[in-house]
Amino acid sequence: MVGKDKIEWAQEWMPVLKVISKEFSKSKPFRNIKISMALHLEAKTAALAIALKQGGAKVRIAGCNPLSTDDEVAVSLKSDFGVDVFAHRGLSKEEYYEYLNKVLEHEPDLIIDDGGDLTALAHSRPEFSKHIIGGNEETTTGVVRLKNMERAGKLKFPMFDVNDALMKHLFDNRYGTGQSTLDGIMNATNLVIAGKNVVVAGYGWCGRGIALRMKGMGAKVSVTEIDPFKAIEAHMDGFNVGPMEEVIKSADFVVTATGMKDVVTLKTLRNAKNGVILANAGHFNNEIAVEEVERKFKGKSVRGNVKRYEIEKKKIYILSDGRLVNLASGQGHPVEIMDLSFSIQALTAEYIVKSPPKQNKVFPVPETVDGKVASICLKSYGIGIDTLTKDQVDYMNSWEEGT
Repeated sequence: MVGKDKIEWAQEWMPVLKVISKEFSKSKPFRNIKISMALHLEAKTAALAIALKQGGAKVRIAGCNPLSTDDEVAVSLKSDFGVDVFAHRGLSKEEYYEYLNKVLEHEPDLIIDDGGDLTALAHSRPEFSKHIIGGNEETTTGVVRLKNMERAGKLKFPMFDVNDALMKHLFDNRYGTGQSTLDGIMNATNLVIAGKNVVVAGYGWCGRGIALRMKGMGAKVSVTEIDPFKAIEAHMDGFNVGPMEEVIKSADFVVTATGMKDVVTLKTLRNAKNGVILANAGHFNNEIAVEEVERKFKGKSVRGNVKRYEIEKKKIYILSDGRLVNLASGQGHPVEIMDLSFSIQALTAEYIVKSPPKQNKVFPVPETVDGKVASICLKSYGIGIDTLTKDQVDYMNSWEEGT
């Protein structure tokens, strides 16, 4: 019953998806459509799966990370809501791919992915994916993979870049990741943030959110970057900026949010301050060199999701085995944030069914979808905005000298 309570609590605080679900229940846009999903399986994700099912879809879902599934939610989603679920927390690598294969076995028409593993597997199993007319990708890492596939001429069906929709990255990546990463770190460590030196690797939308929230908690924040424009932006936003090899020397916490491997290597850790705590907010657990550190130094679990390593007489702590700290040690993004992201997913899936793209490429989310989510969101907040008059529209479209 606890899992169902979690799902119903999430649904209560997802007003945009609630409106869309009601529309889906009436119009049934996914009648006779099979949808395969690989997402972080917790209460908000369950709400999306239920909305798609209410729209007539036959839904199968697997987790997209071995440590991000909420087992109570997974059980309830299957038993109380009739969704086919292939996920549990603590998957082995073999189980992880076994379950991804399971969600493809019903030969889906649509896929909804987070990180790109399901999409990549579908490309290697054409017998399961031959009916796919398109799909959505949720996160930065997955979009990078998709665009690489497109450039290489390997993309076999159209995919939509949900990550870069305005109603996704402006809120999910910044406010969602910012709050949930902080929540995961505090939940795992129970340590104070105020007064600590915190290094944030990467100043994309996720890094911006993390740095902002850490600063708000009283931390002294440094940012590392490879992009000179983002580095200048971080500097102008009031953060110290420097290379990882230098700033880690005084860091109490290091949080990676880059989507790139080997951001913190064993060599880097040899420069680290004794007692440094490392967490990752990127999709894959390769931003921190966890496997190499574990292989050479054998970590010891000292508190729930915290492992301690002794490296050259220094204590180094890694949270959640370097996996997504906001889900592995926390509850994921706030409900209202995922309401926006999953509403984008739901409406984009409907768009694909109604207007299947003809080219195998990565498409942006249609402005109509983005705009609809924004409009419903504003209404749910009780917020009104101004509109341009006809004269203002004419002025905006004029090239003549203003008076």
